[in-house]
Amino acid sequence: MTKKKEQVQIISQVQLAEGIFSMWICTEAAKTAKPGQFLSMYTNDGTKLLPRPISICEIDREGGALRVVYRVTGENTGTEQFSRMKAGESLFIVGPLGNGFPLEEAKGKKAFLMGGGIGVPPILELAKEMDCGKKQIIAGYRDRQTFLREEFEKNGELFISTEDGSVGVKGNVLDAVRELGLEADIIFACGPTPMLRAIKQYAEEKGITCYISLEERMACGIGACLGCVCKTKEKDAHSNVNNKRICKDGPVFLSTEVEI
Repeated sequence: MTKKKEQVQIISQVQLAEGIFSMWICTEAAKTAKPGQFLSMYTNDGTKLLPRPISICEIDREGGALRVVYRVTGENTGTEQFSRMKAGESLFIVGPLGNGFPLEEAKGKKAFLMGGGIGVPPILELAKEMDCGKKQIIAGYRDRQTFLREEFEKNGELFISTEDGSVGVKGNVLDAVRELGLEADIIFACGPTPMLRAIKQYAEEKGITCYISLEERMACGIGACLGCVCKTKEKDAHSNVNNKRICKDGPVFLSTEVEI
């Protein structure tokens, strides 16, 4: 069933770092949202017809609210327009969309929760809800602007990598794993494609079950337009070719299912 647009009100909006904003919205979507899902968010600019897919960062089911943390991608973009909005203003969304991370798979296991760049925010709700044997959060940033750090520290053992070496291990999340001698039985990861490709290879070499959340430009957000497909081993029932729709079949996939 196609989800309908919902007009929602902004509860709060703050800037967390350069170009990084946090927005809480009041929405019915909070009742059913899961870690790893996303929202399609519409600007109030009629010239921009397509929504922007933004991952869910935190879920307040009792309060009926969701938090998104997003990066402004440039002037006059949808995200730049979102960043200028204030508490009390409203916008339209569709969601929650996509699947989520399979939390039950981590039960009793040592887990890596890995996020890089704007793939860091969706790891927060995952960390809050995951019940596992050992929770190791590995967050990769560009520099010392380690947004969400305090929230992560409250919800697991946090390890940080930065590209410039200003905080934690210099390099990426896998550099942190190797330098600190970390081990896991299962991996959950979200971030840019090069990072996920490296994590997928690492998991296969180590024989570790790995779930990855793919980032991709999306148009419709509901699987109709086939604008955000990835190659897979199995044929998709919708298109009868070897691909899956990231917005509809994902964004979370078992790493061995997809080619990236």
